[in-house]
Amino acid sequence: KRQAFQLDRDRIVYSHGFRRLKHKTQVFLSPMGDDYRTRLTHTLEVAQMARAMARALLLNEDLAEAIALGHDLGHTPFGHSGETALNEIYSADFSHNEQSLRVVEILENNGRGLNLTYEVRDGISKHSKGFGKIIPEDPAEMACTYEGRIVRIADIMAYLNHDLEDAIRSMVISTSQIPPTCIKTLGKSHSERATVMIRDLISASEIRDGELKLQMSDEIYSAMIELRQFLYENVYRSTRVHKDFEKAKKILSELYSYFLENEKILDQKLIELKMDSSYNQNHSKERTVCDVIASMTDRSALHLYKKIFFPSPLV
Repeated sequence: KRQAFQLDRDRIVYSHGFRRLKHKTQVFLSPMGDDYRTRLTHTLEVAQMARAMARALLLNEDLAEAIALGHDLGHTPFGHSGETALNEIYSADFSHNEQSLRVVEILENNGRGLNLTYEVRDGISKHSKGFGKIIPEDPAEMACTYEGRIVRIADIMAYLNHDLEDAIRSMVISTSQIPPTCIKTLGKSHSERATVMIRDLISASEIRDGELKLQMSDEIYSAMIELRQFLYENVYRSTRVHKDFEKAKKILSELYSYFLENEKILDQKLIELKMDSSYNQNHSKERTVCDVIASMTDRSALHLYKKIFFPSPLV
């Protein structure tokens, strides 16, 4: 018989939202090439790392995996540019972690949600960190389980590694630009860096006053912070990435306005996204449009934008 967290994991994997992750951007727009990470491959890497750390620390692997697999279900198309667009046009309170929770509680399964355990839902809602501390000290920012806290750390470990690798592949940066301290401390390759980070967390964490204290050595922790700062300055805010960022914001902003003015198209989109037919009767139109936009993939947003706003040639 499957245990509760195994059921949660399976419900997430078989959900509509999980399948859509394969066509959602991580950092570089997916049309650029097949070898770049998508939101789905990022999720799988987070799950792999979280499970490995949970196993070594004798925690619940199924719980860690379930949280990791569900942590980005609410991410918008076009990555953080989509999130920023909804921040500006819908609500400053919009965040992909809260949207992920909304997906599993309300939007999936025709409005019935996935009926996940509290521990998994809490881990999903608390995974987001922005530019905050990698390992927070504020209890309000911490998941109620160690597994949820591990997913937060695994999320950062994963994107630091693969975003760096993708940035080099796309020639946004070169290997020579990487801070020497990061290479010396963390390693030259993706596998070396991942191994160093994971092993450091496992070896540095300890039981203190009857509680597990998740921590890392000062050397590795500082190198991760330096690498993250480097990525923000040289990759996420680079001219090339920022141009696509602005284009994506424009696409979603215009689609948002269009949906507000065209209720029939909005209803059709709800059907396509497998949302309950009565959904928009129980929520404001703005909330409905926000949910529809957040649920779309990059390619569906691009296709719809082209269909609506591009002129059709005469035959």
